[in-house]
Amino acid sequence: MRTVNPLTAVRNLGILAHVDAGKTTVTERILYLTGATHKRGEVHNGTTVTDFDPQERDRGITIFAAAVSCDWDGHRLNLIDTPGHVDFSDEVERSLRVLDGAVAVFDAVAGVEPQSESVWRRADRHGVPRIAFVNKLDRAGADLDAAVDSLRERLHTVPLVVQAPIGREDGFTGVVDLLRMRALVWPDGQGTYAEGSVPDGLREEALRRRRALEEAVAELHPAALEEFCERSALSEATLRSALRELTLSGGGVVVLCGSAYRNRGIEPLLEAVVDYLPSPLDVPAVREAADPAAPFAALVFKVNVTASGRLTHLRVYEGTIRKGDAVLDTRAGRTERIGRILRVQADRHVDVDAAVAGDIVAVAGVKSAAAGATLCAPGAPLVLEPPSAAAPVVFVAVEAARNTDGERLAVALARLAEEDPSLAVRTDPETGQTVLSGMGELHLEVAVEKIRRERGLDVRVGRPQVAYRETLVRGVPGLVYRHVKQDGGAGQFAHVVLDVEPYAESAFAFASTVVGGRVPKEFVRAVEAGCRDALAEGPLGGHPVTGVRVTLTDGATHSRDSSETAFRTAGRLGLREALRGGVMALLEPVVELTVTVPDDAVGTVLGDLAARRGRVTGSTTRSGTAVVTATVPLAGLFGYATRLRSRTQGRGTFTTRPAGYAPAPAGTVTR
Repeated sequence: MRTVNPLTAVRNLGILAHVDAGKTTVTERILYLTGATHKRGEVHNGTTVTDFDPQERDRGITIFAAAVSCDWDGHRLNLIDTPGHVDFSDEVERSLRVLDGAVAVFDAVAGVEPQSESVWRRADRHGVPRIAFVNKLDRAGADLDAAVDSLRERLHTVPLVVQAPIGREDGFTGVVDLLRMRALVWPDGQGTYAEGSVPDGLREEALRRRRALEEAVAELHPAALEEFCERSALSEATLRSALRELTLSGGGVVVLCGSAYRNRGIEPLLEAVVDYLPSPLDVPAVREAADPAAPFAALVFKVNVTASGRLTHLRVYEGTIRKGDAVLDTRAGRTERIGRILRVQADRHVDVDAAVAGDIVAVAGVKSAAAGATLCAPGAPLVLEPPSAAAPVVFVAVEAARNTDGERLAVALARLAEEDPSLAVRTDPETGQTVLSGMGELHLEVAVEKIRRERGLDVRVGRPQVAYRETLVRGVPGLVYRHVKQDGGAGQFAHVVLDVEPYAESAFAFASTVVGGRVPKEFVRAVEAGCRDALAEGPLGGHPVTGVRVTLTDGATHSRDSSETAFRTAGRLGLREALRGGVMALLEPVVELTVTVPDDAVGTVLGDLAARRGRVTGSTTRSGTAVVTATVPLAGLFGYATRLRSRTQGRGTFTTRPAGYAPAPAGTVTR
């Protein structure tokens, strides 16, 4: 057992990969080998620790980032198993913000897959050191060298392979440790490995791979280069030290291999986590380097709102926090009190008295801190950089099946958005629909199903309505409208003459050229108000009307029956009559779309945009990536996120912003 400083004995790491590469199985084997669990969980059986949500078990994928803790060789490992599906990439983003290192898992058959590439780029942006684990070497078609080549070509990194497989596909039984030149074999895949000499049939290959490793490290590391020039070889100690430094600097990526399902290769992976990935002392300091005695500072990266209360997950960067302590939420400007501190084991929690710099824990009692908030000592305020939140790209309309459940649905949606910042809820002011936005169709499907299961609400989901407009193409000059109403008592009388014409400068303009006091000023204002009332619903489909100018040219009053109400009614009904008599056109909302795709997918994307009535406005290419900008009708973007992913193997992304309105094609059905 190694003797280590408490702070150097902590590893905060994430498990990253494309969906179905084996992340969760790797996590389960780590928990089993470290004694955190006493039975190996299996994804296909729904018995995993980290995929504890019913939807995760039903679907067989990771949806929510789950934190677990375990001990290995005198070290505390805080792991976060992250989702692999592109719809839940925001969970990965928030996790990467608080992690010190990561294990990237790759399928030995598929190599680098689209979401593997996406999460790798995110880790690059956050400066998170990584080691790679090529998994599933027992599968038919598994090829370590091909997978390593894909790392080099797709991720533009320098793979430093420290193991060689023993056996292929079904015959895979172990690995050769190239640093110690020893064979590690798991005969039955159940227990720990047996260590022995390198098999004679693999010795030549192992020596070749060891030489390639030494040469690659010498090219990247000055001290290693000096030793290599002197001795024409590198010692195990020099290799190990250089590999750690290259991992921390991002100069190279240590590559290991195995089969998590068959329990082969996990112990060496854990040793590599301890040897190469950073401790909290190795990452840039906030104010002082992970000092438990410094003023408290932590970043909130996840919030869970349950029936039993609110759990706030945070990474402690400095200081110490204890139950009952007061902390300042610098984003909200309010002080909160810590009720409980919990060490998280996925859906299970263990109470602890305190958390110190380097810890990842959950706290109860914090009522309002959202993901991205900084909690700190009230006497030493600071703001930590929050994780970036992606803009939602897919949206659906939601409503409660029963009118009486409307308020309950609103509360449930608000809690969803509080837990997951990549979900957005809004009420469309024009259609009145409640619109739920997210990162993909599966993302929204999971969110709605969560409401149904956890809140017991019957929710209807539909395609959102597009907020169309109507505009005047040819107006009506000199329209005369008389409003006369007499039903006993004081009557209503108003006489107006209106010029109604198209107006391109703004939504609506009103003027009066009446002279001689034929229509008093207060009645002119009433006519304008009535005209504005008429713009709420146009004659084509009841949509708001825009682009109209009305001029009041003449009118008449009655000494007793004229009033502001009468002239407002005349303005409203008169303009409606003019709009029905003129020529109207339907307008549809358009957005400015920016699509980022690999070079080889540009033709496909352009064709799809043309089919959606998009008008390309620009295209640039840089480093194998193309950026296409286009103006596209909003109605044409329903389902675009899914289509783009399928046509670019998940590598395409897009953003939108409103770009006004444009004429809709003839025959567009809006109701």
